Amino acid sequence: MTDNTPLLDVSNLRVAFPTRTGMAEAVRGVSFTLGREKLGIVGESGSGKSMTGRSILRLVPPPGRVTADRLAFNGEDLLAASPRRMRDIRGRRIAIVMQDPKYSLNPVMTVGRQIAEAYRVHSKAGAAEAKRRALEMLAAVRIRDPERVYDRYPHEVSGGMGQRIMIAMMLIPDPDLLIADEPTSALDVTVQMQVLAILDDLCSQRGMGMIFVSHDLNLVASFCDRILIMYAGRVVESCRASELHAAQHPYTRGLLASLPRIDEPPGDLPVLSRDPAWSADGLEA
Repeated sequence: MTDNTPLLDVSNLRVAFPTRTGMAEAVRGVSFTLGREKLGIVGESGSGKSMTGRSILRLVPPPGRVTADRLAFNGEDLLAASPRRMRDIRGRRIAIVMQDPKYSLNPVMTVGRQIAEAYRVHSKAGAAEAKRRALEMLAAVRIRDPERVYDRYPHEVSGGMGQRIMIAMMLIPDPDLLIADEPTSALDVTVQMQVLAILDDLCSQRGMGMIFVSHDLNLVASFCDRILIMYAGRVVESCRASELHAAQHPYTRGLLASLPRIDEPPGDLPVLSRDPAWSADGLEA
């Protein structure tokens, strides 16, 4: 990749699902570029942030339809790539960490075998070499006594350790891009900070790009270099994390000013079969 070529180039990305009332667009014309940096995508549930991440790897479940004017990784058109080529890209070049390790780890395999298997699939290494690399990755994500943890099953580890194991599994092929889909939302604050510190160190050491998907604006602002704010499938604000305080869109300003209150009902999600509009006071018209 040349210095002028972005790691990821996304233009007019759309994800739509057929419904009884017409096509519902979960992602509506999203555009951005990504270098070897940390990009945060923030929005409430249903805003399209996770679907954006999945569509990059063409993991949108049918009957969902993904279209884009451009969806290129390292200059390669991902929408034109064959299923075999996408299998090669997934994991080896682009990795994704899901929100809850309980649903991502195989419950009948030890965690060490699962990490080693991820390495063997992409490197064709032998069993001994794969185990050695798996133990190195367990140590890299700051798990004490990797030899002991290697032989444990997913139900025998905590949520925080399970998330570290997932990170180790996704990073063992040494990808160029990591998509982290709310990797800390199920963790307590202390473990959250530990996981973020691990991700930050690994990104710096390996020169990776990262897309960090979250609903926590303050967390993303403190961790990422740039931020995209999504609402109803659209990017309504794009800025550097250091410039978030000067956000212009009323939805972003509302997020910054909002605090949850137990005496007020939660807001309603927008209807995805129509395009939301904004009134002068910043509320959906």
